Amino acid sequence: MIIPTIKGIIDRRILINYQIDKGVLEKYLPSPFKPKLINGKGIAGICLIRLKEIRPKGLPKQIGVSSENGAHRIAVEWEENGVTKEGVYIPRRDTSSRVNALGGGTFFPGIHHYAQFKVLEENGNYDVSFKSDDSTTLSISASETEEWNKESVFEDLNCVSEFFEKGSIGYSPNKKSFEGLELKAYTWDVSLLKVHQVQSSFFENKTIFPEGSVVFDNALLMKNIEHEWIGLGKKSH
Repeated sequence: MIIPTIKGIIDRRILINYQIDKGVLEKYLPSPFKPKLINGKGIAGICLIRLKEIRPKGLPKQIGVSSENGAHRIAVEWEENGVTKEGVYIPRRDTSSRVNALGGGTFFPGIHHYAQFKVLEENGNYDVSFKSDDSTTLSISASETEEWNKESVFEDLNCVSEFFEKGSIGYSPNKKSFEGLELKAYTWDVSLLKVHQVQSSFFENKTIFPEGSVVFDNALLMKNIEHEWIGLGKKSH
């Protein structure tokens, strides 16, 4: 089934980014994906995104729907027809929308878990958490800042912004394949967040990520971005 191009607004997007040992990611990632490295480190993290006015392209925004969503992502590279491609592998998606959860793998790429989200945003402060239908949990408390983390593997905000702008293609696992989706943002503008607290049962799973293999790197914020999601079809396991 061909997934239609979806249009809408990214009302708010938080990216929490970690440095992760190369060897750990190489063991975890399925073929054909390999970790994309920055100064010898793999990059993975969490995307917390609120979407609004989401509808098939060409239809009026009045029929669009809104939802809170979470995605656990790993920056990857792969070979395609002799060319090295880059993007993100998304092993897990969570959503506040029962429509998205039911349509995941059919109308939307990848399996979506239904989750209960709690969101508090006030005066540049962001508290976002969710608990999914299989008890996966995540929470973050952060505030807007201009202070760069000097322990980051990236040189500065411009470098990390460019890194994620290039990684606009995402592949999510389905039962027998990986389903692709490309984010086409009409504008690209990111700012910094200072993280006060972050918890992710996914990245705290020691059977996948041994003690000390996951280190916080940086956090980014995007707001009010008009965009499209473009279906890319399936890639075999």
